[in-house]
Amino acid sequence: MTTIDNAAFDTLLADRPLMAIFRGFGVDRSLALARQAWELGIDVVELPIQSDVDVEALAAVAEAGRAEGRIVGAGTVVSLRHVEQAAAAGAGFTVSPGFDEAVSRASFEAGMPPLPGVATATEVQRARALGLTWLKAFPASLLGPGWFGAMAGPFPEARFVATGGMDASNAGEFLARGVRTVAVGAALEDPAQLPALAALLAR
Repeated sequence: MTTIDNAAFDTLLADRPLMAIFRGFGVDRSLALARQAWELGIDVVELPIQSDVDVEALAAVAEAGRAEGRIVGAGTVVSLRHVEQAAAAGAGFTVSPGFDEAVSRASFEAGMPPLPGVATATEVQRARALGLTWLKAFPASLLGPGWFGAMAGPFPEARFVATGGMDASNAGEFLARGVRTVAVGAALEDPAQLPALAALLAR
């Protein structure tokens, strides 16, 4: 088995405790939310692609991101077709809810580091065997903060992005348990959460 890697996230997510996810908002709203995230200091944005409108929004936000030196990725990438769409839209990386070796390999070969989802030690071990160090823990809120400490023992090289149910109320605890980056979505639309999220960035 030829190994691949996603070491590009060492740079993409370095010192970036938060990543923004904007799902299904269309072009105009996605652009507005992305710019709001960038102004807040969240440099990395992910747009899940589950429809043609989503792909259009990804292309628009990716173009705006390039103009400002920001990184925009494609989320919910679960097929080779999605990998093709992400690449054509100008995505800088891909994110998947689960671990699919073919999808991860195709993304890597298309020049987009893959961030596959894992929820078990078996999946972490399979992803590590493929050569991947950065992994998306999903759904993180159900796995719980303790899951990350448990994984650190057998897989000290693994670096986790916590996704699913993350907001200002729990992000800090997950970061304290060794999570490198927390991905937030709906929380960014809640004005009451923005100061707390900004405080996390200021740590």
